[in-house]
Amino acid sequence: MHLWQAHRSMVHRPFPRRLFLLRTLATALPLGLPMAARAGFNFFLSEYTASRDELQAEIARRFPLSQRYAEIFSVTLTEPVLGLDAGANRAAIAARVNIASPLMQPSSVNGMVSVSSALRYDAPALALRLQDPRAERLQLDGVVGRDAERLQRIGGAVAQELLQGYPLRTFKPEELKFGRKVYEIGDITVGQDEIKVQLK
Repeated sequence: MHLWQAHRSMVHRPFPRRLFLLRTLATALPLGLPMAARAGFNFFLSEYTASRDELQAEIARRFPLSQRYAEIFSVTLTEPVLGLDAGANRAAIAARVNIASPLMQPSSVNGMVSVSSALRYDAPALALRLQDPRAERLQLDGVVGRDAERLQRIGGAVAQELLQGYPLRTFKPEELKFGRKVYEIGDITVGQDEIKVQLK
């Protein structure tokens, strides 16, 4: 057999296993759901991976967050930055904080707050949420002494309340369906640059 004939034979030879897998995928994926919507999902390894950049964009979209404290103070969080602590399996959010009150001189102060948190999955809402956030550090610009200590307690307490249950990622029902199987979320693992969740 000539070389070109052998090559032609190989080109036109069917690949049954590959064709079977392609047909399986084609029939398993729901119609109308583009592959882009499946980004991060690996149904063969039964896991979903959310990158830090993806989660950062989702968090930034929901800010700023504001809440009043004792009807006297107003605390606002802006410019969030997501951090991931693989060793502790925790997420962290650093944000600009503004504390304002007509009783203060000046009437508002700015600073930075850092909050770390465990993660949990809220099954009814299909949401990956912060659980029991803890204010690790709050630094205010130009405030010292007892005033700084009092405002740090207020700002830290409000930051924890604002971020309790905060959604990092909310799934659509069709995202958790592959063929006839509907997946649930299992273990949550924090990596250096991503969060992985088990699909079960």
